[in-house]
Amino acid sequence: MIPLSAGRLDRIVAVGAHCDDIAIGAGGTLLTVCHARPGVRVDALVLSGGGSEREQEEQAALAAFCPGADLRLTVLKLADGRLPAQWDEAKAAVEELRAQTDPDLILAPRTDDAHQDHRGLARMVTTAFRDHLVLGYEIVKWDGDLGRPSAYQPLAPETAEDKVRLLQEHYPSQRHRPWYDREAFLGLARIRGIECHARYAEAFAVTKLTLDLGTLTLGD
Repeated sequence: MIPLSAGRLDRIVAVGAHCDDIAIGAGGTLLTVCHARPGVRVDALVLSGGGSEREQEEQAALAAFCPGADLRLTVLKLADGRLPAQWDEAKAAVEELRAQTDPDLILAPRTDDAHQDHRGLARMVTTAFRDHLVLGYEIVKWDGDLGRPSAYQPLAPETAEDKVRLLQEHYPSQRHRPWYDREAFLGLARIRGIECHARYAEAFAVTKLTLDLGTLTLGD
């Protein structure tokens, strides 16, 4: 496995169908990037939870997951689990986000995620952001849809621990769920770490990746 180093990384887009999706799927990556690149702009869009305690949780959580970043969060009020019936409104929000920013990296759900809200949002993103690097994050769930990822972001042990701590601290509304615990989050991170020769990692699906081998920067 050859590590590829990012070049310019000034703007990130992070999208989720539900409050906590971004943090669960890519919280460690956001912590890693924001610590390494103070002042990076993060435009975050969440489709559901607006006007509820979930929005308040998301605001506090993403502020913690994006330390030192220029964070701009929008949380809509679409109904959870009903994305197909609200396609036009969701699509308009994604297109509006595209018009506002030209990101260097996008963090989004996987296009083959079993949850219809995640999957639908992922397909909107790859359509709206046609010439951008989109990393599809994974969320462990009852459906058993974890696949074979194609990209990894290693996490320092302290970053993995911080991610779990922040998830537990900022989303009290989710603590009752049987899968929402330290073992699940660290366990998956440990497995993905093994797959990329690290202690911990977050893994992503990449639908398309264009290389410039004349200027590509390789890691150590």
